[in-house]
Amino acid sequence: MGDEPFEEWLPQPDVSEVELVKVLHALGDPVRLRLLKVYADGEQYSCAPGALGLDHLHKSTVSHHMRIMREAGVTSTRVVGRGRYVRLRRDDLDARFPGLLDALIAAL
Repeated sequence: MGDEPFEEWLPQPDVSEVELVKVLHALGDPVRLRLLKVYADGEQYSCAPGALGLDHLHKSTVSHHMRIMREAGVTSTRVVGRGRYVRLRRDDLDARFPGLLDALIAAL
């Protein structure tokens, strides 16, 4: 019991609070669009730049992009011990803005 890492979810807006303008702003950056393409497979990804194919970016820059996406409601972040794992909120975004993600992903 004492050896299990602590797990929590970072704050994110409820699906009813996700705003289209904030989602579009969050995805209006080339790095964040690249992250969207990575996350589109529905898997959960480590926040490590190398795990995302973003080796050329500083860890703090990648963290900034992930925070923007999470606060806009695009992704959710789970913290386990010292690790952070991100997943696209596909179901929530599809329910709130039907067809938006499909259109964006198809354009990438």
